Amino acid sequence: MTPPSALPVVVQISTSEYKIIPLKRAARELLGYPHPRRVPCGVYAEQAIGISTDEIGRAKDSGLRFLRNVFPLLDLDFDRTRCVEFLAGRGFGQTVKSACVGCPFHGNTGWRWIRDHDPDGWAEAVEFDRAIRHGYPHATGQGQALRGRYFLHRSCVPLDQADLDGPAKGKRHLRLMAAESASDEEGDPDGCSPWSCRSGKPVTAAARLTGSEDRAA
Repeated sequence: MTPPSALPVVVQISTSEYKIIPLKRAARELLGYPHPRRVPCGVYAEQAIGISTDEIGRAKDSGLRFLRNVFPLLDLDFDRTRCVEFLAGRGFGQTVKSACVGCPFHGNTGWRWIRDHDPDGWAEAVEFDRAIRHGYPHATGQGQALRGRYFLHRSCVPLDQADLDGPAKGKRHLRLMAAESASDEEGDPDGCSPWSCRSGKPVTAAARLTGSEDRAA
């Protein structure tokens, strides 16, 4: 029997559905002009996004007249290292980097932190992982063929069955990281925000013997 081949695959979680649309809706409500009311010219909200100088290429405008993105870390000329120093100097040295609970770019360190410190978040992530197993039902209904099965963990096994501990590598904390430290253990080092979801890298997944593909979401 031919062994399964390795396939580099990655699927992008819907930034629009889970971030941009809800924030647009919230901004309209805060301004007092919920959809479908028109927001008058000159009325807008400012949304502060924590993009640092080493991620400056990910700083984007909202593209909306009533919602303007501002980047205080760029104004302060803060890179990721300076952010860590600033937080540590004020007693927040173990600040968790921002990310959705079900972000597929978590490394094992991130998943362990959620599992061990945020039981509600862990339960939500496990349920979300199960829900995406066969793709997004709306896409299937629109006739977009979805191949294989989908997983949050890059090992392509159910999240609550994935080996998150592995060989001991010393005491670790979920933390802000330098880009060069990215690994399966740490995950993608980039931050996360509504208009600049982290890019990530292709994940190698084994094709099943049946010919279908298992994919890391």
